[in-house]
Amino acid sequence: MRNINSEISQSDEIRFIDLFAGAGGLSCGLEQAGFKPILANEINETYASTYKTNNPDCDVIIGDVKNISRKKIADIMKKYGEIDLIAGGPPCQGFSINAPIRNLDDQRNHLFKEFIRITKEIMPKAVLIENVPGIISLGKGTVVEQIYKELEFLGYKLSHRILFAGHYGVPQMRFRTVFIGLRDFHKPILFPEPEYNSTAQANFTDAKKLCLSILPILAQKLKEQINVWDAISDLPPINSEKKIGEYPYLSSPKTTFQKYMRRGAKKITSHFCNSLAKINIERLKHIPLGGSWRDIPFDLLPKGLTRAKRSDHTKRYGRLHPNSLCSTILTKCDPHWGSFFHPYQDRVITVREAARIQSFPDRYIFKGNMTKQYQQVGNAVPPLMAYSIGLAIREMITNA
Repeated sequence: MRNINSEISQSDEIRFIDLFAGAGGLSCGLEQAGFKPILANEINETYASTYKTNNPDCDVIIGDVKNISRKKIADIMKKYGEIDLIAGGPPCQGFSINAPIRNLDDQRNHLFKEFIRITKEIMPKAVLIENVPGIISLGKGTVVEQIYKELEFLGYKLSHRILFAGHYGVPQMRFRTVFIGLRDFHKPILFPEPEYNSTAQANFTDAKKLCLSILPILAQKLKEQINVWDAISDLPPINSEKKIGEYPYLSSPKTTFQKYMRRGAKKITSHFCNSLAKINIERLKHIPLGGSWRDIPFDLLPKGLTRAKRSDHTKRYGRLHPNSLCSTILTKCDPHWGSFFHPYQDRVITVREAARIQSFPDRYIFKGNMTKQYQQVGNAVPPLMAYSIGLAIREMITNA
């Protein structure tokens, strides 16, 4: 693991605003890179509560992004002066897959329109937009075209890539599309280079052009991939029927990743999971490490999988292999959705284990019931990935 910036002083902090903040995975990583959140917006009250709990000094606006008024923006500018970065992942649901290029007058695009509105009012030094890889093909590429059109009109030099979380020490098969823009910038836009020798199959539009690849000659110089067991092997076993959630550390950290995860934490929280139905416990007896639904006897298969091709649903009812990456953490760690069975215990992974695999530090507190906590973890940008992106943006801002 890297020496996560304990040396960055308060005077070096770069101010940013986090829109569509969720539980705060993006902010968590950016803070590690020396950024300071001064304003965040989140429409979900429970998610906003998590954000505020972990960022008590940040002004959090709960509700629709339209609630960030011109007066609020003026107050922010008066208090802090120039803002360095606006970050967020505005949904673009108003763009039809088959639609021609649209302008932002479409009311269904108000979230993206509001992101542009706030950017135009504040004119930060940099903007950061993250989203799913599918945004590249949405509207036959018109969404990406619109993002470029709007931000370049405001004077931002813009570029985008699809980044793989495993390259930045996250033990997970997760890709995100990242747009970085800098105002009045005349140098190349930098994206964080891979630091870990981790690979995954990218099956989406323009993957070869947009994903950062590792040349064989450079692979040996990179750090070893962080795997599932590197991330969670120190967490105590639990009884999934007992929703205790809070545990002491029963052993010393076993890996550098675990040492980082435990920094600043005195106990383990959110270490609980959904119980399994008896039929799933029976199915689990047949699934080896790294196995899946294919290992379940035909008479025990879920009805929908009895008609599945062996090449389909490759991650469903999967038991995680300790020496591999986890499949993408989703808003439900449901075995029917993917590979979420614990490697050695007959249960699904806990909220805390999912958070570890997302690279949330143990000191990070999640609010709400178990369902809401799984949602917050699954929707988040992995903090270590955000940290690497933040370092790249920081370098460009400070050396512009």
